[in-house]
Amino acid sequence: MADDSMDGQAATPGRSRGGIRPTGRRRRPLERRRRILKATAWAGAAAVILGGSGLGFAYFKLNGNISGVDINAKLGKDRPDDAPNGSMDILVLGSDTRSGDNAKYGKGQAGARSDTAMIVHVNKKHDKASVVSIPRDTIVERPSCIKDDGGGTAPAQKAMFNSAYETGGPACAVKTVESMSGVRMDHYVEVDFSGFKKLIDTLGGVEVTTKKPIKDQDSHLDLDKGTHKLGGEQALGLVRTRHAVGDGSDLGRIQLQQAFVKALMDQVNSVGLFSSPKKLYNLADSATSAVTTDSELDSVSDLVGLAKMVKGIKSDDIQMSTLPVTYDPADPNRVVPMESKAQKMWSAIKKDAAIPKSATKGSAGDRTDIGGVVG
Repeated sequence: MADDSMDGQAATPGRSRGGIRPTGRRRRPLERRRRILKATAWAGAAAVILGGSGLGFAYFKLNGNISGVDINAKLGKDRPDDAPNGSMDILVLGSDTRSGDNAKYGKGQAGARSDTAMIVHVNKKHDKASVVSIPRDTIVERPSCIKDDGGGTAPAQKAMFNSAYETGGPACAVKTVESMSGVRMDHYVEVDFSGFKKLIDTLGGVEVTTKKPIKDQDSHLDLDKGTHKLGGEQALGLVRTRHAVGDGSDLGRIQLQQAFVKALMDQVNSVGLFSSPKKLYNLADSATSAVTTDSELDSVSDLVGLAKMVKGIKSDDIQMSTLPVTYDPADPNRVVPMESKAQKMWSAIKKDAAIPKSATKGSAGDRTDIGGVVG
C-alpha cells in the first residue's frame, strides 16, 4: 500500500492521540518512483479502500478532488473521550443517494441514507483492525443533530439507524454512532454508488468466488457458481444484494460486504501499483473523487498519513463482526441491538482488544449462511 519513500512530508490525519506525525525535510526526489506522492486509505464496505498518487503537478488536482465535511464543528465538545493509546476509529458509510449519476439505481427516494455502515478500529500497534457493521434497519435512539442549513433536528426514541444520515447528514450519523457505542470516531469516510463503481473499475476489478449461484433482479446481479472478476457494476450489485442470499435481510448482505472488503484489500495488495505510475495515478484520481471525508482527512497529505498508519494491515489481520441484534418483535423487518452483547463489543474496542466471540454468539447476524455462498 503506501511506503515510506515519499516526496514531501506525510501529515498526521488530523488526530490528537498518537497518530503519524510529519518528520524530516522536503527533499528533491532522486528517481521517478520517489516523485510519486501516494495516498491509500483503507476501510469496510464498501468498501472503502482509497488509493492516491500523483506526480508533483498532480498533487493539487488530487487535493481538489476530495470533499470534506467539518464534523467537529457540528458536534462540539459533547462527545466520548478520545482514547490516548494511539488506536483509531473511523466511521465508513456507503451512501444510497439517488441524485446525479446514482439516479439509475432507484427512483422515488428523496434525500440519501446510509446504505452501509462500518466502524473500523485500527489497533494501537497499527497491525490489526476490527470492523463492526451496523445493520441499516437497526432501531436506535437518534440524538438531536445540527443540519447542514444550521437548523436542529429533534431526538427520536425509535428510529432506524440509516435515518440519521438522512436527517442530519454525516455529522448526525457520527453522533448517532458515538451515542450508541460510547466510542469517539476520529474520522469519517463516505462513498456513493457511482464513486464505488468507478473505483473498482479503475482498480481492474476484484476477484471473488461464489459457492452457489447468486441471482438478484433488484441489484441486477447474475453470477454462476465459481470464481469471477467483478467489475464496478457487478461489484456494486454484490454489495447491494440482499434478497438472493440468506434470509433476504440486511444481515446477509452485510456478510457479503465484509467478504468483498477482504477481497478488495487482497486485490489492492496484488495489483502492482508501484510498477506503474500511470495506474497508480488513475487509481488516486478515482479514489479521491469518490469519497467525502471529515475535514481532517480532506487533503492528499492527510490521506498519506492514514495510509502509512494502515499499510501493514492485510485481510487476514481484520476481524469482521456485526452489531449483535435480534429481530424486532413489533416488526420483523427491523432489528434491535442486544444491549448486553453490544456493550461487550464496544468495551473491547475501547480497550483496544479483539471482540470476544461471546459478543456475537446468538445474534441474528451470526446465523446467516453467507459462508456457504461466498468463499
